[in-house]
Amino acid sequence: MTRRLVVATAIVDSLDRPTRLLAARRSRPVELAGRWEFPGGKAEPGEAPVDAVHREIREELGVTITLGDEIVGPDDGGWIITDRHVLRLWFATVDQGEPVPLVEHDALEWLTPDTLWTVDWLDGDVRIVEALAPQLTPAG
Repeated sequence: MTRRLVVATAIVDSLDRPTRLLAARRSRPVELAGRWEFPGGKAEPGEAPVDAVHREIREELGVTITLGDEIVGPDDGGWIITDRHVLRLWFATVDQGEPVPLVEHDALEWLTPDTLWTVDWLDGDVRIVEALAPQLTPAG
């Protein structure tokens, strides 16, 4: 079975020395509502992953972003997040605009190393958060 490609961003306040990570709370579907994830979405057939991630972030958060390094996962470079989906994820910073929850989300939260686990992450994202946590620097 081929998994559908999902693209997302770990939006941080700085690519060089990140202290905060933006999380998005799902508003749908019902079984995922209230859980938190990295902003992004499904790549369209034939769409380049980098193009897809820029499109998804514009649609979901109303901002443009600057991509940093891809966060390479243990599953052939990606992160298997469900039986049907594999995620590719990049660090990013907001280039223009202020993020707002436009599609499929009802809240956004900037998390610090101390608050990273105060939200209920989607099961598929937990190991990604675990991998990213050491890269966040406490502010100050």
